[in-house]
Amino acid sequence: MPLHLTEIERVKTISKEDFYNNYVKKQKPVVIEKLTEDWPAYTKWKLEYIKDIAGDKTVPLYDDRPVSHKDGFNEAHATMKMADYIDLLKKEPTNYRIFLYNLMKEVPQLKEDFRWPDIGLKLVKQLPMLFFGGENSKVFIHYDIDFSNILHFHFHGKKRCILFEPNQTPYLYKVPHALISREDIDFDNPDFEKWPALKHAQGLVADLEHGEMLYMPEGYWHYMKYVTPGFSMSLRAFPRNPVNLMKAAYNVTIMRGFDNLMRKYRGQKWIDYKNEQAVIRTHKNLGLPV
Repeated sequence: MPLHLTEIERVKTISKEDFYNNYVKKQKPVVIEKLTEDWPAYTKWKLEYIKDIAGDKTVPLYDDRPVSHKDGFNEAHATMKMADYIDLLKKEPTNYRIFLYNLMKEVPQLKEDFRWPDIGLKLVKQLPMLFFGGENSKVFIHYDIDFSNILHFHFHGKKRCILFEPNQTPYLYKVPHALISREDIDFDNPDFEKWPALKHAQGLVADLEHGEMLYMPEGYWHYMKYVTPGFSMSLRAFPRNPVNLMKAAYNVTIMRGFDNLMRKYRGQKWIDYKNEQAVIRTHKNLGLPV
């Protein structure tokens, strides 16, 4: 039995006013299919192009191993030359991903390939981040620490994006003092006997093709799977909702520091405790057996 997922609405193009009024104000996701068609990136941004202009850069890599108390916040699991990494992506499936990487700081000419969209959001100009993944590699379901509004552009291939609105959090086995769900849940094929709360979750899904953009509103959970090797770029805007702005400040200044402190002093016991509490609290709140 699969998750309850509804296709995310799609438009070919959209005006700034319609995007703001129909999606940003309503905090509703949408896929815009042709937003990038007049960008140089639309024709240039393929894996081979990235290899040509950034092949000598050493890049941080992440895999799908469970969180360990030994890992720092967003600490990479390995490094590799970009050229070698892209060769690996094209050769065979790999779990190694590049996550939240400011490649444009290393290769400024990439900035000439895209245009900051005039779409009704005040985008943070310093943070065009890139993400790469191999066939079938996955990004753990999570929501972003800063509650940003995100414009997520995909290039080279296909990527499946599953979203959950913040009001679906009670069904997602959120790990306390963290931004993730239980990492042993397979969101492609969930075991509803083991994770019965997921039967109640109502999600959204989009399969992004080359050049398409997905708008993800503030605090939305997102799970990403690279159906084929490819890469994406995210542009961000600060949260508009004052409550979310306060949540973001709390996450950055208090939650992250507290979690790092507890990892240091309690080690793996802290990670295990949080994972246990994700189940206990979810089932208790929904009246399910603990």
